[in-house]
Amino acid sequence: MLRNALQGLTVLDFTQIAAGPTCTMLLADMGARVIKIEPPEGDLGRTLGPAWVGESSALYHGFNRGKQGLCLDLKNPAGLAVAKRLVESADVLIESMRPGVMARLGLGYEALSESHPALIYCSISAYGQQGPYADRAGVDGILQADSGLMSLIGIPGAPPCKVQAPVVDVVTGYMACMAILAKLQARHRDGQGGHLDVSLMNSALALQQSSISSYLREGELPTPIGSAAPYSAPNEAFQAEDGWIMVAAYNGNRWERLCTVLGHPEWAGDPRFVSSAQRVVHRAEMQDALNTVFRTRNTAHWLEKLRAADILCARVADYSDLLNHPQIAENGMLASIAHPRHGMLRVPGFPVNSAEAGKQPYKPAPDKGEHSRELLAEMGFSELEVAQMLESGAVI
Repeated sequence: MLRNALQGLTVLDFTQIAAGPTCTMLLADMGARVIKIEPPEGDLGRTLGPAWVGESSALYHGFNRGKQGLCLDLKNPAGLAVAKRLVESADVLIESMRPGVMARLGLGYEALSESHPALIYCSISAYGQQGPYADRAGVDGILQADSGLMSLIGIPGAPPCKVQAPVVDVVTGYMACMAILAKLQARHRDGQGGHLDVSLMNSALALQQSSISSYLREGELPTPIGSAAPYSAPNEAFQAEDGWIMVAAYNGNRWERLCTVLGHPEWAGDPRFVSSAQRVVHRAEMQDALNTVFRTRNTAHWLEKLRAADILCARVADYSDLLNHPQIAENGMLASIAHPRHGMLRVPGFPVNSAEAGKQPYKPAPDKGEHSRELLAEMGFSELEVAQMLESGAVI
């Protein structure tokens, strides 16, 4: 079972907000022991709301399930000493500070790998660990802009738009997780760890594989085209009487079947629409023709007709629709987490073999410093030492 695949693996999580926490959440979902190390003020992600779960944001709870919480002041020598002792028994360390910060604390890869060569050390940053932009900070929206992704989003003539969900952060977390799993496999062979450099910029470019490949070939800048795909048509949303329907009928004979369903079989032979490439060139005329028909009936009518003709389609849903979506329910992707103080929380679950994964309960995200005393005792610190660290603020 994937939820138990990484049992026995210890991960130290020095990350905040979304990209790093996505990575460590996935590792925790697969059974790793993840120790989330927060500064005294806590993960910045706790403050990003609404919505709220108690004193922390729903965003924080969504990205940090299944972890243990340890709160350290790394500027305090005693707090730093705790972090260094933790590293001794860790398999993986993940950090998302600006390049150079961990090294100045004595927690950089070069320093730690001397005594712990098997350590897998993953650095997540905005632009990478080296280069002219390495020192620049960046968050999801900044990288959506700087990577060109924002230039693709929206409708012609409208102000710049971005994807509201932090897609660059999340895909960076998945990239980091994938890299760590690959490095673990390599370590099984040679016993060596290594330093992984994962950046939001590289991940944002990877998201745009099709658009950038097309630009590099043709040299033509893409522009926002709403819901449409620049490389095929129809592959976009059309307006029905009571909502919008996304239709993909660009390949095979689906275009011909769509024309028949809409009552206009003659469109299939129209020179402007005879191929997907021609329909891309004449997209505005095609959209006008199809929307005129789609607006005459409601979404339920069209979905029934389109699906009967094996035409790919879906109603453009909002989040309230997800609660009653039969396939999402079947897949078990809206997970429930029992929180001891806040009751049942619902979040997206582990996305692979999700129905199977959902049978194993998820643990809630930790409160700030929730497991500090427990972890210090486990590391061998005496009650007196723990009390002194708590009193000095080295540990919270």
